[in-house]
Amino acid sequence: MTVSVLAEDDALQLLTRGAMELEGRLVDASNTTLRAEITLDGLTRRCVYKPVRGERPLWDFPDGTLAGREVSAYLVSQATGWGLVPPTVLRDGPLGPGACQLWIDEPDDAETLIGFVPAYEVPPGWFAVANARDEDGDAYALAHADDPRLARLAVLDAVINNADRKGGHVLYAPEGTIYGVDHGVSFHVENKLRTVLWGWTGKPIPAESLETLTALGANLDGTLGATLEQHLTVSEVQHLRLRVRRLGRSGRFPKPPPDWPAVPWPPV
Repeated sequence: MTVSVLAEDDALQLLTRGAMELEGRLVDASNTTLRAEITLDGLTRRCVYKPVRGERPLWDFPDGTLAGREVSAYLVSQATGWGLVPPTVLRDGPLGPGACQLWIDEPDDAETLIGFVPAYEVPPGWFAVANARDEDGDAYALAHADDPRLARLAVLDAVINNADRKGGHVLYAPEGTIYGVDHGVSFHVENKLRTVLWGWTGKPIPAESLETLTALGANLDGTLGATLEQHLTVSEVQHLRLRVRRLGRSGRFPKPPPDWPAVPWPPV
């Protein structure tokens, strides 16, 4: 069955006002992550619902703040115009307040732009970012495609200081759009960038993305910054502004942090 693409405003209305019926839990997630059907005025779609009460305490992020970070990642993505994060809202649900995000259906033949490949068979146009061996001792490389959609996602991750960009957190929609999901550990004031998208390390950021960063900085000084302060601390929003300006000034993709694991585990 083919599900038609929702306009963003319609998706936000559905997520905000729709009646939610839980279907089950995504057991691989470290925090309580539920799939639900959500219905409004005869329109039904699936969503991912992450209640605040199901968030596991973390040593480096304040308790009860992950849902707001998920929403903040969507708001920043929306401000760039890149559409890299599915529509996401903060709302009440069957288990209390939480983040509610539109479910992305991936086709069975979805493209794969990130993964482990034999070390000596990295596809043309891909970057090898880390080395690994399987249980038999054979050499593999963690690699990703040199794809402009992923490059934009790498810029977004640097902006929001994403500490958990796994390969499995990149979804491939039927229309060729890619989406990044699971942004609950983002926006920390300390540099915690941890990602599988290190292929562009130190390379120039495309001019189009630099223009977007300039516009984003101006937006953060206005209404976007004020809106984000509903979900993040004032200091976190200030550091977000600083990261945007530093990226724009350097004009280059960031390098891995020297005092923080550069690649999340598991990577995919």
